[in-house]
Amino acid sequence: MKNAIITISRQYGSGGRKIAKRLAEELNIPFYDNEIISMAAEKSGIKDEMFKDAELQAGNNLLYLLSRLGPETQVYGMPFNEKVFSVQSQVIRDVAAKGPCVILGRCADYVLSDYQNCINIYTYASFQTRVARAVTDYGLEQIIADKEVRKVDKSREAYYNYHTGNKWGDPANYDLMINMSLIDAEAAVELIKKYLDLRCDNELRKPYNE
Repeated sequence: MKNAIITISRQYGSGGRKIAKRLAEELNIPFYDNEIISMAAEKSGIKDEMFKDAELQAGNNLLYLLSRLGPETQVYGMPFNEKVFSVQSQVIRDVAAKGPCVILGRCADYVLSDYQNCINIYTYASFQTRVARAVTDYGLEQIIADKEVRKVDKSREAYYNYHTGNKWGDPANYDLMINMSLIDAEAAVELIKKYLDLRCDNELRKPYNE
């Protein structure tokens, strides 16, 4: 799996971004997060903010559905949110085609579902752990952190479920799910690297006629 494309989906506050960035550094491969938005904006001419807002709006199901109605919301004959997702998905395929990399969020596991060398990771943790991380790592006040964890998770879940038709956090969508309640980012990176080694060994053992 030395040519693996690794996608990391995560609950808010589970440390997924830190894990993704550190994993990319240790494997010496590109890491894509907000870079996807920048490239999609350049490719489409749509402002960066529109891509960032798409996921946040998804938490309000009514607002998200209304944004698809009427000719004023259409871009090139396509509902605006669909266009945003389509352009972003093409950018994800473009970077994956260049070689091994780590891609954070943005339904990349679904977009690259036909890539045999794609490894999909999902990080999660207890609500208390995630609120604590939001306070210590993101600098949020306790009462704000509690609400933010709920709000961001709701948006991510709605966005993912809407665009993929799958269920966010469903084990069937991922190769490896990591509970970050009791381990840190360094341990998670080592776990993923070990999983990649095991997958590589397994691929080498497969009969040629499989």
